[in-house]
Amino acid sequence: MQREDIRNSLIVSCQPVPDGPMDHADFVAGFAEAALNAGASALRIESVAYVKAVRSAVTAPIVGIVKRDLQDSPVRITPFISDAEELADAGADIIAFDATDRIRPASVEELVRTVKARGKLTMADCSSLADARRALAAGVDFVGTTLSGYVGGPEPVEPDIELIAAMRKLTPFVIAEGRIRSPEQAAAAAQAGAFAVVVGSAITRTEHVTSWFKEAIGWAYEAIDNTGAEAVLSIDIGGTKTMAALVGGSSVLDEIVVPTERDAGPDAWLAKIFECTSNWRDRYTKIGIAVTGFIEGNSWSALNPATLPIPERYPLVDRVQVLFGKPAHAINDAQAAAWGEYRFGAGAGRNLVFLTISTGIGGGIVINGKPLSGLAGHFGLIRSPSQGQAPFEDQTSGRWIASEALSAGYPVDAIEVFERARNGESWAADIVSRSAHRAAILCRDIQLMLDPDLIVIGGGIGLAQGYIDLMRGHLMELPPRVTPRLVAAKLGSRAGIIGAADLAGEGK
Repeated sequence: MQREDIRNSLIVSCQPVPDGPMDHADFVAGFAEAALNAGASALRIESVAYVKAVRSAVTAPIVGIVKRDLQDSPVRITPFISDAEELADAGADIIAFDATDRIRPASVEELVRTVKARGKLTMADCSSLADARRALAAGVDFVGTTLSGYVGGPEPVEPDIELIAAMRKLTPFVIAEGRIRSPEQAAAAAQAGAFAVVVGSAITRTEHVTSWFKEAIGWAYEAIDNTGAEAVLSIDIGGTKTMAALVGGSSVLDEIVVPTERDAGPDAWLAKIFECTSNWRDRYTKIGIAVTGFIEGNSWSALNPATLPIPERYPLVDRVQVLFGKPAHAINDAQAAAWGEYRFGAGAGRNLVFLTISTGIGGGIVINGKPLSGLAGHFGLIRSPSQGQAPFEDQTSGRWIASEALSAGYPVDAIEVFERARNGESWAADIVSRSAHRAAILCRDIQLMLDPDLIVIGGGIGLAQGYIDLMRGHLMELPPRVTPRLVAAKLGSRAGIIGAADLAGEGK
């Protein structure tokens, strides 16, 4: 076969769960034929025996591999020269092998020479851009993203689209493979420049697909059950606005938003909310409060008064309970949002860091199902990027963006800076890019310190059009293992009130 034979094609990996009920030659051949009948152009088959069985049933191109668990090497995919020879003899058209830079029985160069001597094509299963560069230098025909996320640390959830795009800059012959579980993800891989796309478990591993659906409906049913929960009054006091809402589970039943009059002080802010929610008083029994700043016990303090001036150790919970006459629970707003995204949003129950980029910058951490409180997550206050001269948020947040615009001669707020950037004004694009670059570097550092499954980005700046894409662009050159997985907050501006309500309702 020629490389062009699989251009723009779907390759179905027919690899049953080892020792599972489908782990028989007849099932593998059946999967292969069904996939081809439905429009697949090629197959990826594991083991010499299964390659022989499938070759006897079909004429389509076959990518052949052998998997072995070795005592003296972490390499599992086609580790030996003899494996490559036997796959070629069994009828595989393309021989794929692990091309990572690890201790191995045979070098990539040796495998390439062996396969080409048999008149077959080669595919390097890579974990990084560096792997791809080395494999291409050794003469491979295709590079694949197969091993991205599988060479150490927790396994990611989504495909490595960024690595596909980066490899495409090296060669057109990129095969996208790994964690492609939906048609939308397969399309994204193609759009990123993949020559062909491999889909495996989502098509041929019943056990895996069943577990995905079971987990998904489990979370959905839990959310449905929670909508009938007793309503909680949730209050989110931010640097520019204050939101109050009646929340049941993940559902916002009613809400109001009023400006936060910075100079009025917390007594006035609470009085305003009490007045605006007076007609809700019989509809809730508990109160959750999410606030910018630092919560210690029942007291509220400002860690960065530039975000919102708060008297030191303001007795927030006591004042709310006296004013509203109902029990209250307070938490930092970003920590509340982290919990909301963990329970009902983008986190889906996984270890996460939430980063809100807005008037200021805050964060929250949920590890092993527990929200971290106290100072945990106050990323906007770190000072190492400025050599101790100023908080990080003072060089990155919405306030900083507006300040930089003013210094450039444009007295506009952050929202208009983004609008000017979208309209092609270079001064605005430069300010937004610098903010995104600093936020991206912060995320890289967070990944190295905490190694979360994902970092959820929220806030008016973080969720502004194109901002997360700019952050991802600034992380493109990192090795995949240390590249944070950035996802947009699903609950948007409501993450904090939903999280605070859930914590108050559970009494956490």
